[in-house]
Amino acid sequence: MSAPTKMCWERLLSPQRFKVKNGLIVPADAALTPESAAGLRTEFHIDHDRVVFSSAFRRLGRKTQVHPLASHDHTHNRLTHSVEVSCVGRSLGNRVGAMLAAGQRLPSGFTPFDIGSIVQVACLAHDIGNPPFGHTGEEALRDWFRDPAHAVYLQGLTDIERSDVQTYEGNAHGLRMVASLEMYAQEGGMRLTSAVLGALVKYPWTSLGTQYIGKFNIYHTEQAYFSAIADTLGLIQHHASSWARHPLSYLMEAADDICYAIVDLEDAAEIGILDPREFERLLAPLVEEERFWGMTDPRQKCAALRGTVVGKCVTEVADRFMAHQDALLSGAFVGKDLISVCGADVREVLTAAKALASEKIYRHRTKLVTEIAAYPCLATLLNALVPAVHGALVQGESALTPRLAAQLSLLDRPLSAHDTLYTAYMQVLDFVGSMTDNAAAALAREISGVGIV
Repeated sequence: MSAPTKMCWERLLSPQRFKVKNGLIVPADAALTPESAAGLRTEFHIDHDRVVFSSAFRRLGRKTQVHPLASHDHTHNRLTHSVEVSCVGRSLGNRVGAMLAAGQRLPSGFTPFDIGSIVQVACLAHDIGNPPFGHTGEEALRDWFRDPAHAVYLQGLTDIERSDVQTYEGNAHGLRMVASLEMYAQEGGMRLTSAVLGALVKYPWTSLGTQYIGKFNIYHTEQAYFSAIADTLGLIQHHASSWARHPLSYLMEAADDICYAIVDLEDAAEIGILDPREFERLLAPLVEEERFWGMTDPRQKCAALRGTVVGKCVTEVADRFMAHQDALLSGAFVGKDLISVCGADVREVLTAAKALASEKIYRHRTKLVTEIAAYPCLATLLNALVPAVHGALVQGESALTPRLAAQLSLLDRPLSAHDTLYTAYMQVLDFVGSMTDNAAAALAREISGVGIV
């Protein structure tokens, strides 16, 4: 299939799955089960279950959302955040699906709830590639490989390989997680439907084809796989390693933006970093205050305000999606995101929420201390693993010193005879990036010798 100049819903909603067989990307059979055969579970419901039952998804429960390693029972981690984003995404998708159906633009054989399910699964998986300590963890992993003192380990890598290794990107590792590492390892991963993978990929280009500094979704290891997905979906191809976004990825992105803009502040009010009255004043433009005058419990009032505002944001974003549908389908949408083209009331509240979070939450001392500690923590792990991997590939495992041999054995799976420096370094990043905050901190402490007795 050739990439068209305008995308169409018939192809964008493709349930086609792919697998890797003998190094080739080939179609995989539909994931038929007794439930799906009876019409009780669609292909997209099967995708949902594959993500939920994956170990990578479970590990999100011990990864930072905003408040690092928070001990408070009510604050969010990456798992609860992902579940809530998926709920908002499903509402957005259902609403858009209903409007597509009303306008006779929903392809035959699909329901509005299929759109909701596709966006829901993409939202569930949107943070599945985040390393320990969130965005700070990404920066720490990048810093280590960009340090001139470590340049010797990158000798012999191609430009794209070096770029990938030096630019750990949670979005790209998310695609790698579902397309290569989980379930059918190195054979297509979870083998999710093309529609879900398209909606998941927010930045459909490689690290050398990036349009935003440090933002991309496709490592060289998954480029051929995503190319097959893009061809099936009919994504407009800009260059050999860059495509237009799947329209539904904008709904996934909006669901994430809505949740972290509002819920991060609710968490801050919950643990005392933010005065609940500031939260109330911020959301007031989107709320009929009279409904909440009788509430005296700050937690209950914040939750009620959050629910009302999220609902209004969903309605506005879905309407904006439909208003810009033709531009989205032609790859000509010029907005930064759907939030940027929303009505002033919604746009200004969400923008103000992000500004308030940046001022009072993201720079709070409790967060800064953990962010600072993330750098030496992850450096300790890479200091142990990368020299060992480099020695094994360059000199041979038999030539390793006892110390390097012991460090190499930390990896959760041994190197293979087919590994190159690039694939071995990606395995190191897979190992470190998949760790929870607690696991990374514990292993760094153990191998540093601190507290050995």
